[in-house]
Amino acid sequence: MARGIFARLCEAAARPFARPVPVVELAGLRDAPDLSQLHGASFHRGWSAQEFEQILMERNALGHRLRLRGDVIGFIVSRTAADEAEILSVAVAERHRSRGYSRDLLRTHLGHLAGQGFRTVFLEVEENNRPARALYERAGFRVVGRRERYYKGAGGEDLNAVVMRRDLS
Repeated sequence: MARGIFARLCEAAARPFARPVPVVELAGLRDAPDLSQLHGASFHRGWSAQEFEQILMERNALGHRLRLRGDVIGFIVSRTAADEAEILSVAVAERHRSRGYSRDLLRTHLGHLAGQGFRTVFLEVEENNRPARALYERAGFRVVGRRERYYKGAGGEDLNAVVMRRDLS
C-alpha cells in the first residue's frame, strides 16, 4: 500500500517536468494560415493560406496537423486518385525537428491512407535533401524515378528531385 502511494507521488511530482507529447489530428480550413506559415519557413517558395484552403477543400485531399501545447508545429498533405495517393508536402517547425515528430506524422498519415483503401503512395523530394530522404526510406519508400531541374533553389539554381513510392498493401 505504501509503495503505491509513493509511486503515485513520484509520478505527480515528475509531471511538470515531463516532455509534452505532440498530437496528430486531421487538418481543416482553419489551419490554413498555420500551415502556410510553416511551409514558408521550410521551403524556398512557400504556399499561401489560400493555396492551403484550396487543397483542403478538395474532396480528394487529406491533411494532418501536428499540435504541441496547442500550437501547430507540423503538417502533411496529400491528394488521392483511384487507389493512389501523392504526398504534396510535409513540414515540421525547425525548432522541433530531429525529435521523431515527422516520423510520427508520416506514420499516422500513411495509416489513414491505408485505412481508406489506398494502395500506393508517391512523393517527390529534392535529391540532396538527406534528412527527408532518410525519413522516407525508413518509412518504406524507395526511389522509382528522377526529375531533372524540378525545383528552383533559393539562389535560382535548378535542383533535381527523386520520385519515391511506397506500397501500403
